[in-house]
Amino acid sequence: MNTPPSPPGAERTDGATVRIGALVPLTRPGWAEAGRHLLAGLELAVGEVNDAGGIAGRPLELVVRDTAADPQKAVAAVDELAALGVAALAGEYHSVVARAAATRAAALGVPFLCSSAVLDALTEQPTEWVARLAPPQSRGWRIYADFLLGAGHRRIAVATQPSVYWASGTRILRDHLAPRGGSVVELDMSALDPTALCDALVEHRATALLLLVGHPDPAVPIVKSVRRDQRLAEILIGAPAGQPEFAGWATSLGDDGAAIPFLRYLPERLGPLGARVATALGERLGEAPSFVAFEGYDTVAVLAEVLRSHGTDRARTAASWPRVAVEGTRGQIQFSRTPGISVWQWGRTPVQVVDRDPAEPGRFRILHTG
Repeated sequence: MNTPPSPPGAERTDGATVRIGALVPLTRPGWAEAGRHLLAGLELAVGEVNDAGGIAGRPLELVVRDTAADPQKAVAAVDELAALGVAALAGEYHSVVARAAATRAAALGVPFLCSSAVLDALTEQPTEWVARLAPPQSRGWRIYADFLLGAGHRRIAVATQPSVYWASGTRILRDHLAPRGGSVVELDMSALDPTALCDALVEHRATALLLLVGHPDPAVPIVKSVRRDQRLAEILIGAPAGQPEFAGWATSLGDDGAAIPFLRYLPERLGPLGARVATALGERLGEAPSFVAFEGYDTVAVLAEVLRSHGTDRARTAASWPRVAVEGTRGQIQFSRTPGISVWQWGRTPVQVVDRDPAEPGRFRILHTG
């Protein structure tokens, strides 16, 4: 593998700790709630690695940078962390931000294990430097489309905003649904208010509305408007990107936030490791951990094993992705090359379609697995 030249200051001089740079959205307009869960998982795993002796006797140190859902901030953070001599990069939740970070990391020759972003084209060109735990969007959203078809929905409307991520999701849904008798109509929320959206849903005779928009705005006002429109009493509201996973959704919407199916990357039942980590994460967060918290934990578990086995040289870390075999909280993690995906990919990430139970909005119901 050709190693790009290291930026000035890339050589670690202190020798006391092994550093991992963590990219996390912790402030608005980033989804700070997701960032908090991601960071909790990362930090819990780092603490456990250090309790077990660290990396060849050296403590593992997490150097955290807030991306705030800003690709430019993420690129600047990658540059800074590379110069600080991190052995690898970890994290990120927002797909467009992760894409910018992954592209920069590959250019600098810094291995990056992406925790949670799903955009298929995480880098424009295939790279050896980047691996990912979350399933690619094409896999998860096709599973979601199968759920819609199985529930009898053929006329799908998407409330969307301009974004590479939302546009990619719409394309995946349309390509999967069209050959199976389904249709997708796009409703641009930069041109419609929630009331006009409801009128459009009636006009198009949609049986399902998918929220491909930001949270809380405009997702929360859309849900409230649709729930209160008697013409739309039978319509299914869905949120494949996972907005209802977090407590803030239930706080904002109450009962209106239930029965809105979304994608979640957890197995039907956690094994012993997953159950133990779930308890520890719950204590750390003060609430039930989301799948994003498990993604954070698994990220560090993989990197720690790689660093123990292959040392802290960046090129050796990147070369080790295909040899990874680590028991994570959600199953054994191994990376492979997937057609159409530019990075090393965990190919067996569990995928569920779940919703909040209307009878008990704090409880999740598994509706479909893929």
